[in-house]
Amino acid sequence: SDPRYGQCMSEFYEQASGQIAQRLQAGQDVALLCVGDPFFYGSFMHMYRRLAGQYPCRVIAGITAMSGCWTNAGTPITWGDDILTVLPGTLDTAQLTERLKATDAAVIMKLGRNLPRVREALAAAGMLERAMYVEYGTMEAERIQRLSEKQDEPAPYFSLIIVPGNGRQL
Repeated sequence: SDPRYGQCMSEFYEQASGQIAQRLQAGQDVALLCVGDPFFYGSFMHMYRRLAGQYPCRVIAGITAMSGCWTNAGTPITWGDDILTVLPGTLDTAQLTERLKATDAAVIMKLGRNLPRVREALAAAGMLERAMYVEYGTMEAERIQRLSEKQDEPAPYFSLIIVPGNGRQL
């Protein structure tokens, strides 16, 4: 929430997109690789917004981190009419709790140092026992465990929580 973060990142994307634009103007092809889907909480979106209106741009869909994580965890995420909500862990505890209470299944991303607050919101919403913590999902160092077994130290950048729904299981 610190405005200096946004300013710093904006300056970085401006500089990087300028460097890419120079190469494109020189007739070179440029490829940007990203982890996950480029249009879902991805850094690529910031480059795309700056360049796509001026240069031809082809985006190849990726697999979202959440999809890879619930698949590797062997955890069907929604059943029947379950509603899935994706939330950033950066929301305050009250907002997280309110949104979690209003859904059947959830994915919480952007954990980092927010993990204790996210755990608190899940407990208040009655979802803590269903919550699974996935660290470095789909990567070599992947670790999957029940959130109730995870310590509250900061979570690495590539981590998320999945809460499967309980809906219509036939």
